[in-house]
Amino acid sequence: MNNAAPSALPAHQIGLARATLPPRTRRWRYDLAAAALVLLIAAAGAWWNTTETSPISYTTSPVSRGDVVRTVTATGTVNPILTIIVGSYVSGVVQSLSCDYNTVVKAGQVCAKIDPRPYQAMLDQYSGQLLRDQGILAEAQRDLKRYQALEAQNSIARQQAEDQAFVVRQDEGTVKLDGGLVEGARLNLEYTNITSPVDGTVVSRNVTQGQTVASTLQTPTLFLIGTDLKKMEVDTNISESDVGGMKEGDAATFTVDAYPNRVFHGIVNQVRLSPQTVQNVVTYDAVIDVDNSDLALMPGMTASTQIVVKEKRNVLRVPDQALRYAPGGLAGPEHAGSIGGPTSNRARVWLLRHGKPISVSIVAGLDDGTFTQIANGVLQPGDPVITAERSSRATDPPGVPAPRL
Repeated sequence: MNNAAPSALPAHQIGLARATLPPRTRRWRYDLAAAALVLLIAAAGAWWNTTETSPISYTTSPVSRGDVVRTVTATGTVNPILTIIVGSYVSGVVQSLSCDYNTVVKAGQVCAKIDPRPYQAMLDQYSGQLLRDQGILAEAQRDLKRYQALEAQNSIARQQAEDQAFVVRQDEGTVKLDGGLVEGARLNLEYTNITSPVDGTVVSRNVTQGQTVASTLQTPTLFLIGTDLKKMEVDTNISESDVGGMKEGDAATFTVDAYPNRVFHGIVNQVRLSPQTVQNVVTYDAVIDVDNSDLALMPGMTASTQIVVKEKRNVLRVPDQALRYAPGGLAGPEHAGSIGGPTSNRARVWLLRHGKPISVSIVAGLDDGTFTQIANGVLQPGDPVITAERSSRATDPPGVPAPRL
């Protein structure tokens, strides 16, 4: 049998060779040809399907009118507007207490008393010394008058009168010194009464009856008295990146954990210039005045604060997603119409019209992180702007055309 390829044989020999093949071999070749044809048809169908771009659906949001409010978020602490530290000027044993936590006090009210006996004894000592020296002074003044009269009669030497005048001056100085000692002893005796300097409420008590108070080196703190608790303030730490837009008079709102469903309102009273640096993070203290007429707020509460630094009322606005969206599934330039014309200093949104995205150029205004003000543009309330797109194929990423083979 000749091993050459059938195509190399003459035509009449090819027919003879096919006629001489066994039936099983001919059947196997027919099956192979049929399978190849099926595979070819399947490949052609796959190629046809994959060359088609997946249909794209768009998520839109209407242009609306509303408020755009930019806020600064910070954490602060609720404090009385003025907290007075009441200490002791003198040392001694606390004899009695008349003020406790939450006691409402008036200016001049005695809150504690230190044992006054040592100071009373000192006052008595200096008072007696003053009386003695005043008597000596009176005697010296009487002698001076007598010497001056005798000098006028030339009965004594002039020097005697002058010496007596010097003695009188010395005694006058001694009496004045004694008077100062008496006054100091009297003040120390009065300081044994620990009084409130203002009207307010005792926030903290750091002393007990019978305790020894030593004020030799440092004045001890006995009480903390907060002035009118119906007016409170929130001290907040503002980041240096946010403090530039803040000013006195800005409105603020905050919540505390004790009243999670209640929003408190206040006004920025002060933005302090003194920086606070912790781990290379610079913050500034902003003070917010708050009305606390119902005494709901207590000193030391943690406040989650939002300060309004800028706002626009009843303006045209679009969601921020509309400004971040860029079409990725457009099949051709005929779908990318444009309104307003591109300008480098303008933002761009995409408007959905007749199922196709249309580029719209706008001038963006205030942005509060959720909405952006449309300062200028052709958009109208209710216009559907595109915020996202997705392919109809579950496996395709949004806006990506199906791959081509």
